[in-house]
Amino acid sequence: MKRVIISADDFGLSEEVNEAIEIAHRDGLLSTASLMVSGPAAADAVRRARKLPDLRVGLHLVAIEGPATLPPADIPLLVPQDGLFPSDQLKLGVEYFFRPAVRRELAAEIEAQFRAFAATGLTLDHANAHKHMHLHPTVGRYLIESGLRHGLRAVRVPLEPPEPLRAAGTYADTLGDAALRRWTGLLRHQAHKAGLVTNDWCFGLAWSGHMTTDRVSALAAHLPDGLSEIYFHPATAKNRLLQRLMPTYEHEAEFRTLCSPGFHSGLAHAGATPTTWTDVACGR
Repeated sequence: MKRVIISADDFGLSEEVNEAIEIAHRDGLLSTASLMVSGPAAADAVRRARKLPDLRVGLHLVAIEGPATLPPADIPLLVPQDGLFPSDQLKLGVEYFFRPAVRRELAAEIEAQFRAFAATGLTLDHANAHKHMHLHPTVGRYLIESGLRHGLRAVRVPLEPPEPLRAAGTYADTLGDAALRRWTGLLRHQAHKAGLVTNDWCFGLAWSGHMTTDRVSALAAHLPDGLSEIYFHPATAKNRLLQRLMPTYEHEAEFRTLCSPGFHSGLAHAGATPTTWTDVACGR
């Protein structure tokens, strides 16, 4: 049986992203969005989500390359005075693992992000992390611990199998890709041990920012059995912030994909049933 969650990351990053998510939910296939609670346009995202009762919203946890929720003075080992997490993934990974003082601040920041989500009044559908930093065992552990206190029931595991990508188009698997697939097993173990639901497969990593209609329509025909999540980075236009953070991403093309009849018919032809994290967690 094939079931698929169609989702979008970076809800709250900009009004162009928020607008694309609203339209793609209303007129396209998008059922799910992941909210950056301290994003520059988070308040606009929450306002839109409140008008869309069927849009499922979860937390897009930020622990790298994005705004923190707590004031910089409260977490000086995590962020500088501008309140933005650094972009150096290796350095952050080492500090999150080996420095107890950093871990304490990280735990406080993750709890603050879940509290900020709860303050929106939206129902917590799921959680994942910006740039999949919850694959780091420390981030994953704190995400799960805080999440459970706030009603979390589902977590994304970014396990992307290579076979459907090869069948759908050009894809060269690397040793790094293979290592990442094995590493996801730790996050899945953490989540299942806590009683959380996870997806079987995830698509959007190898083609991140380039989930075009042709690619994704072809992928739909080759989805594996089980629960897949296909995630996107849509926007109605590429503003200065998006250009700086993701200069090569085709945000507008991904938005068009979500509203494409070809994508819809491809999923239907493949027998893939659209669903949501909430439905899966409830056994529906």
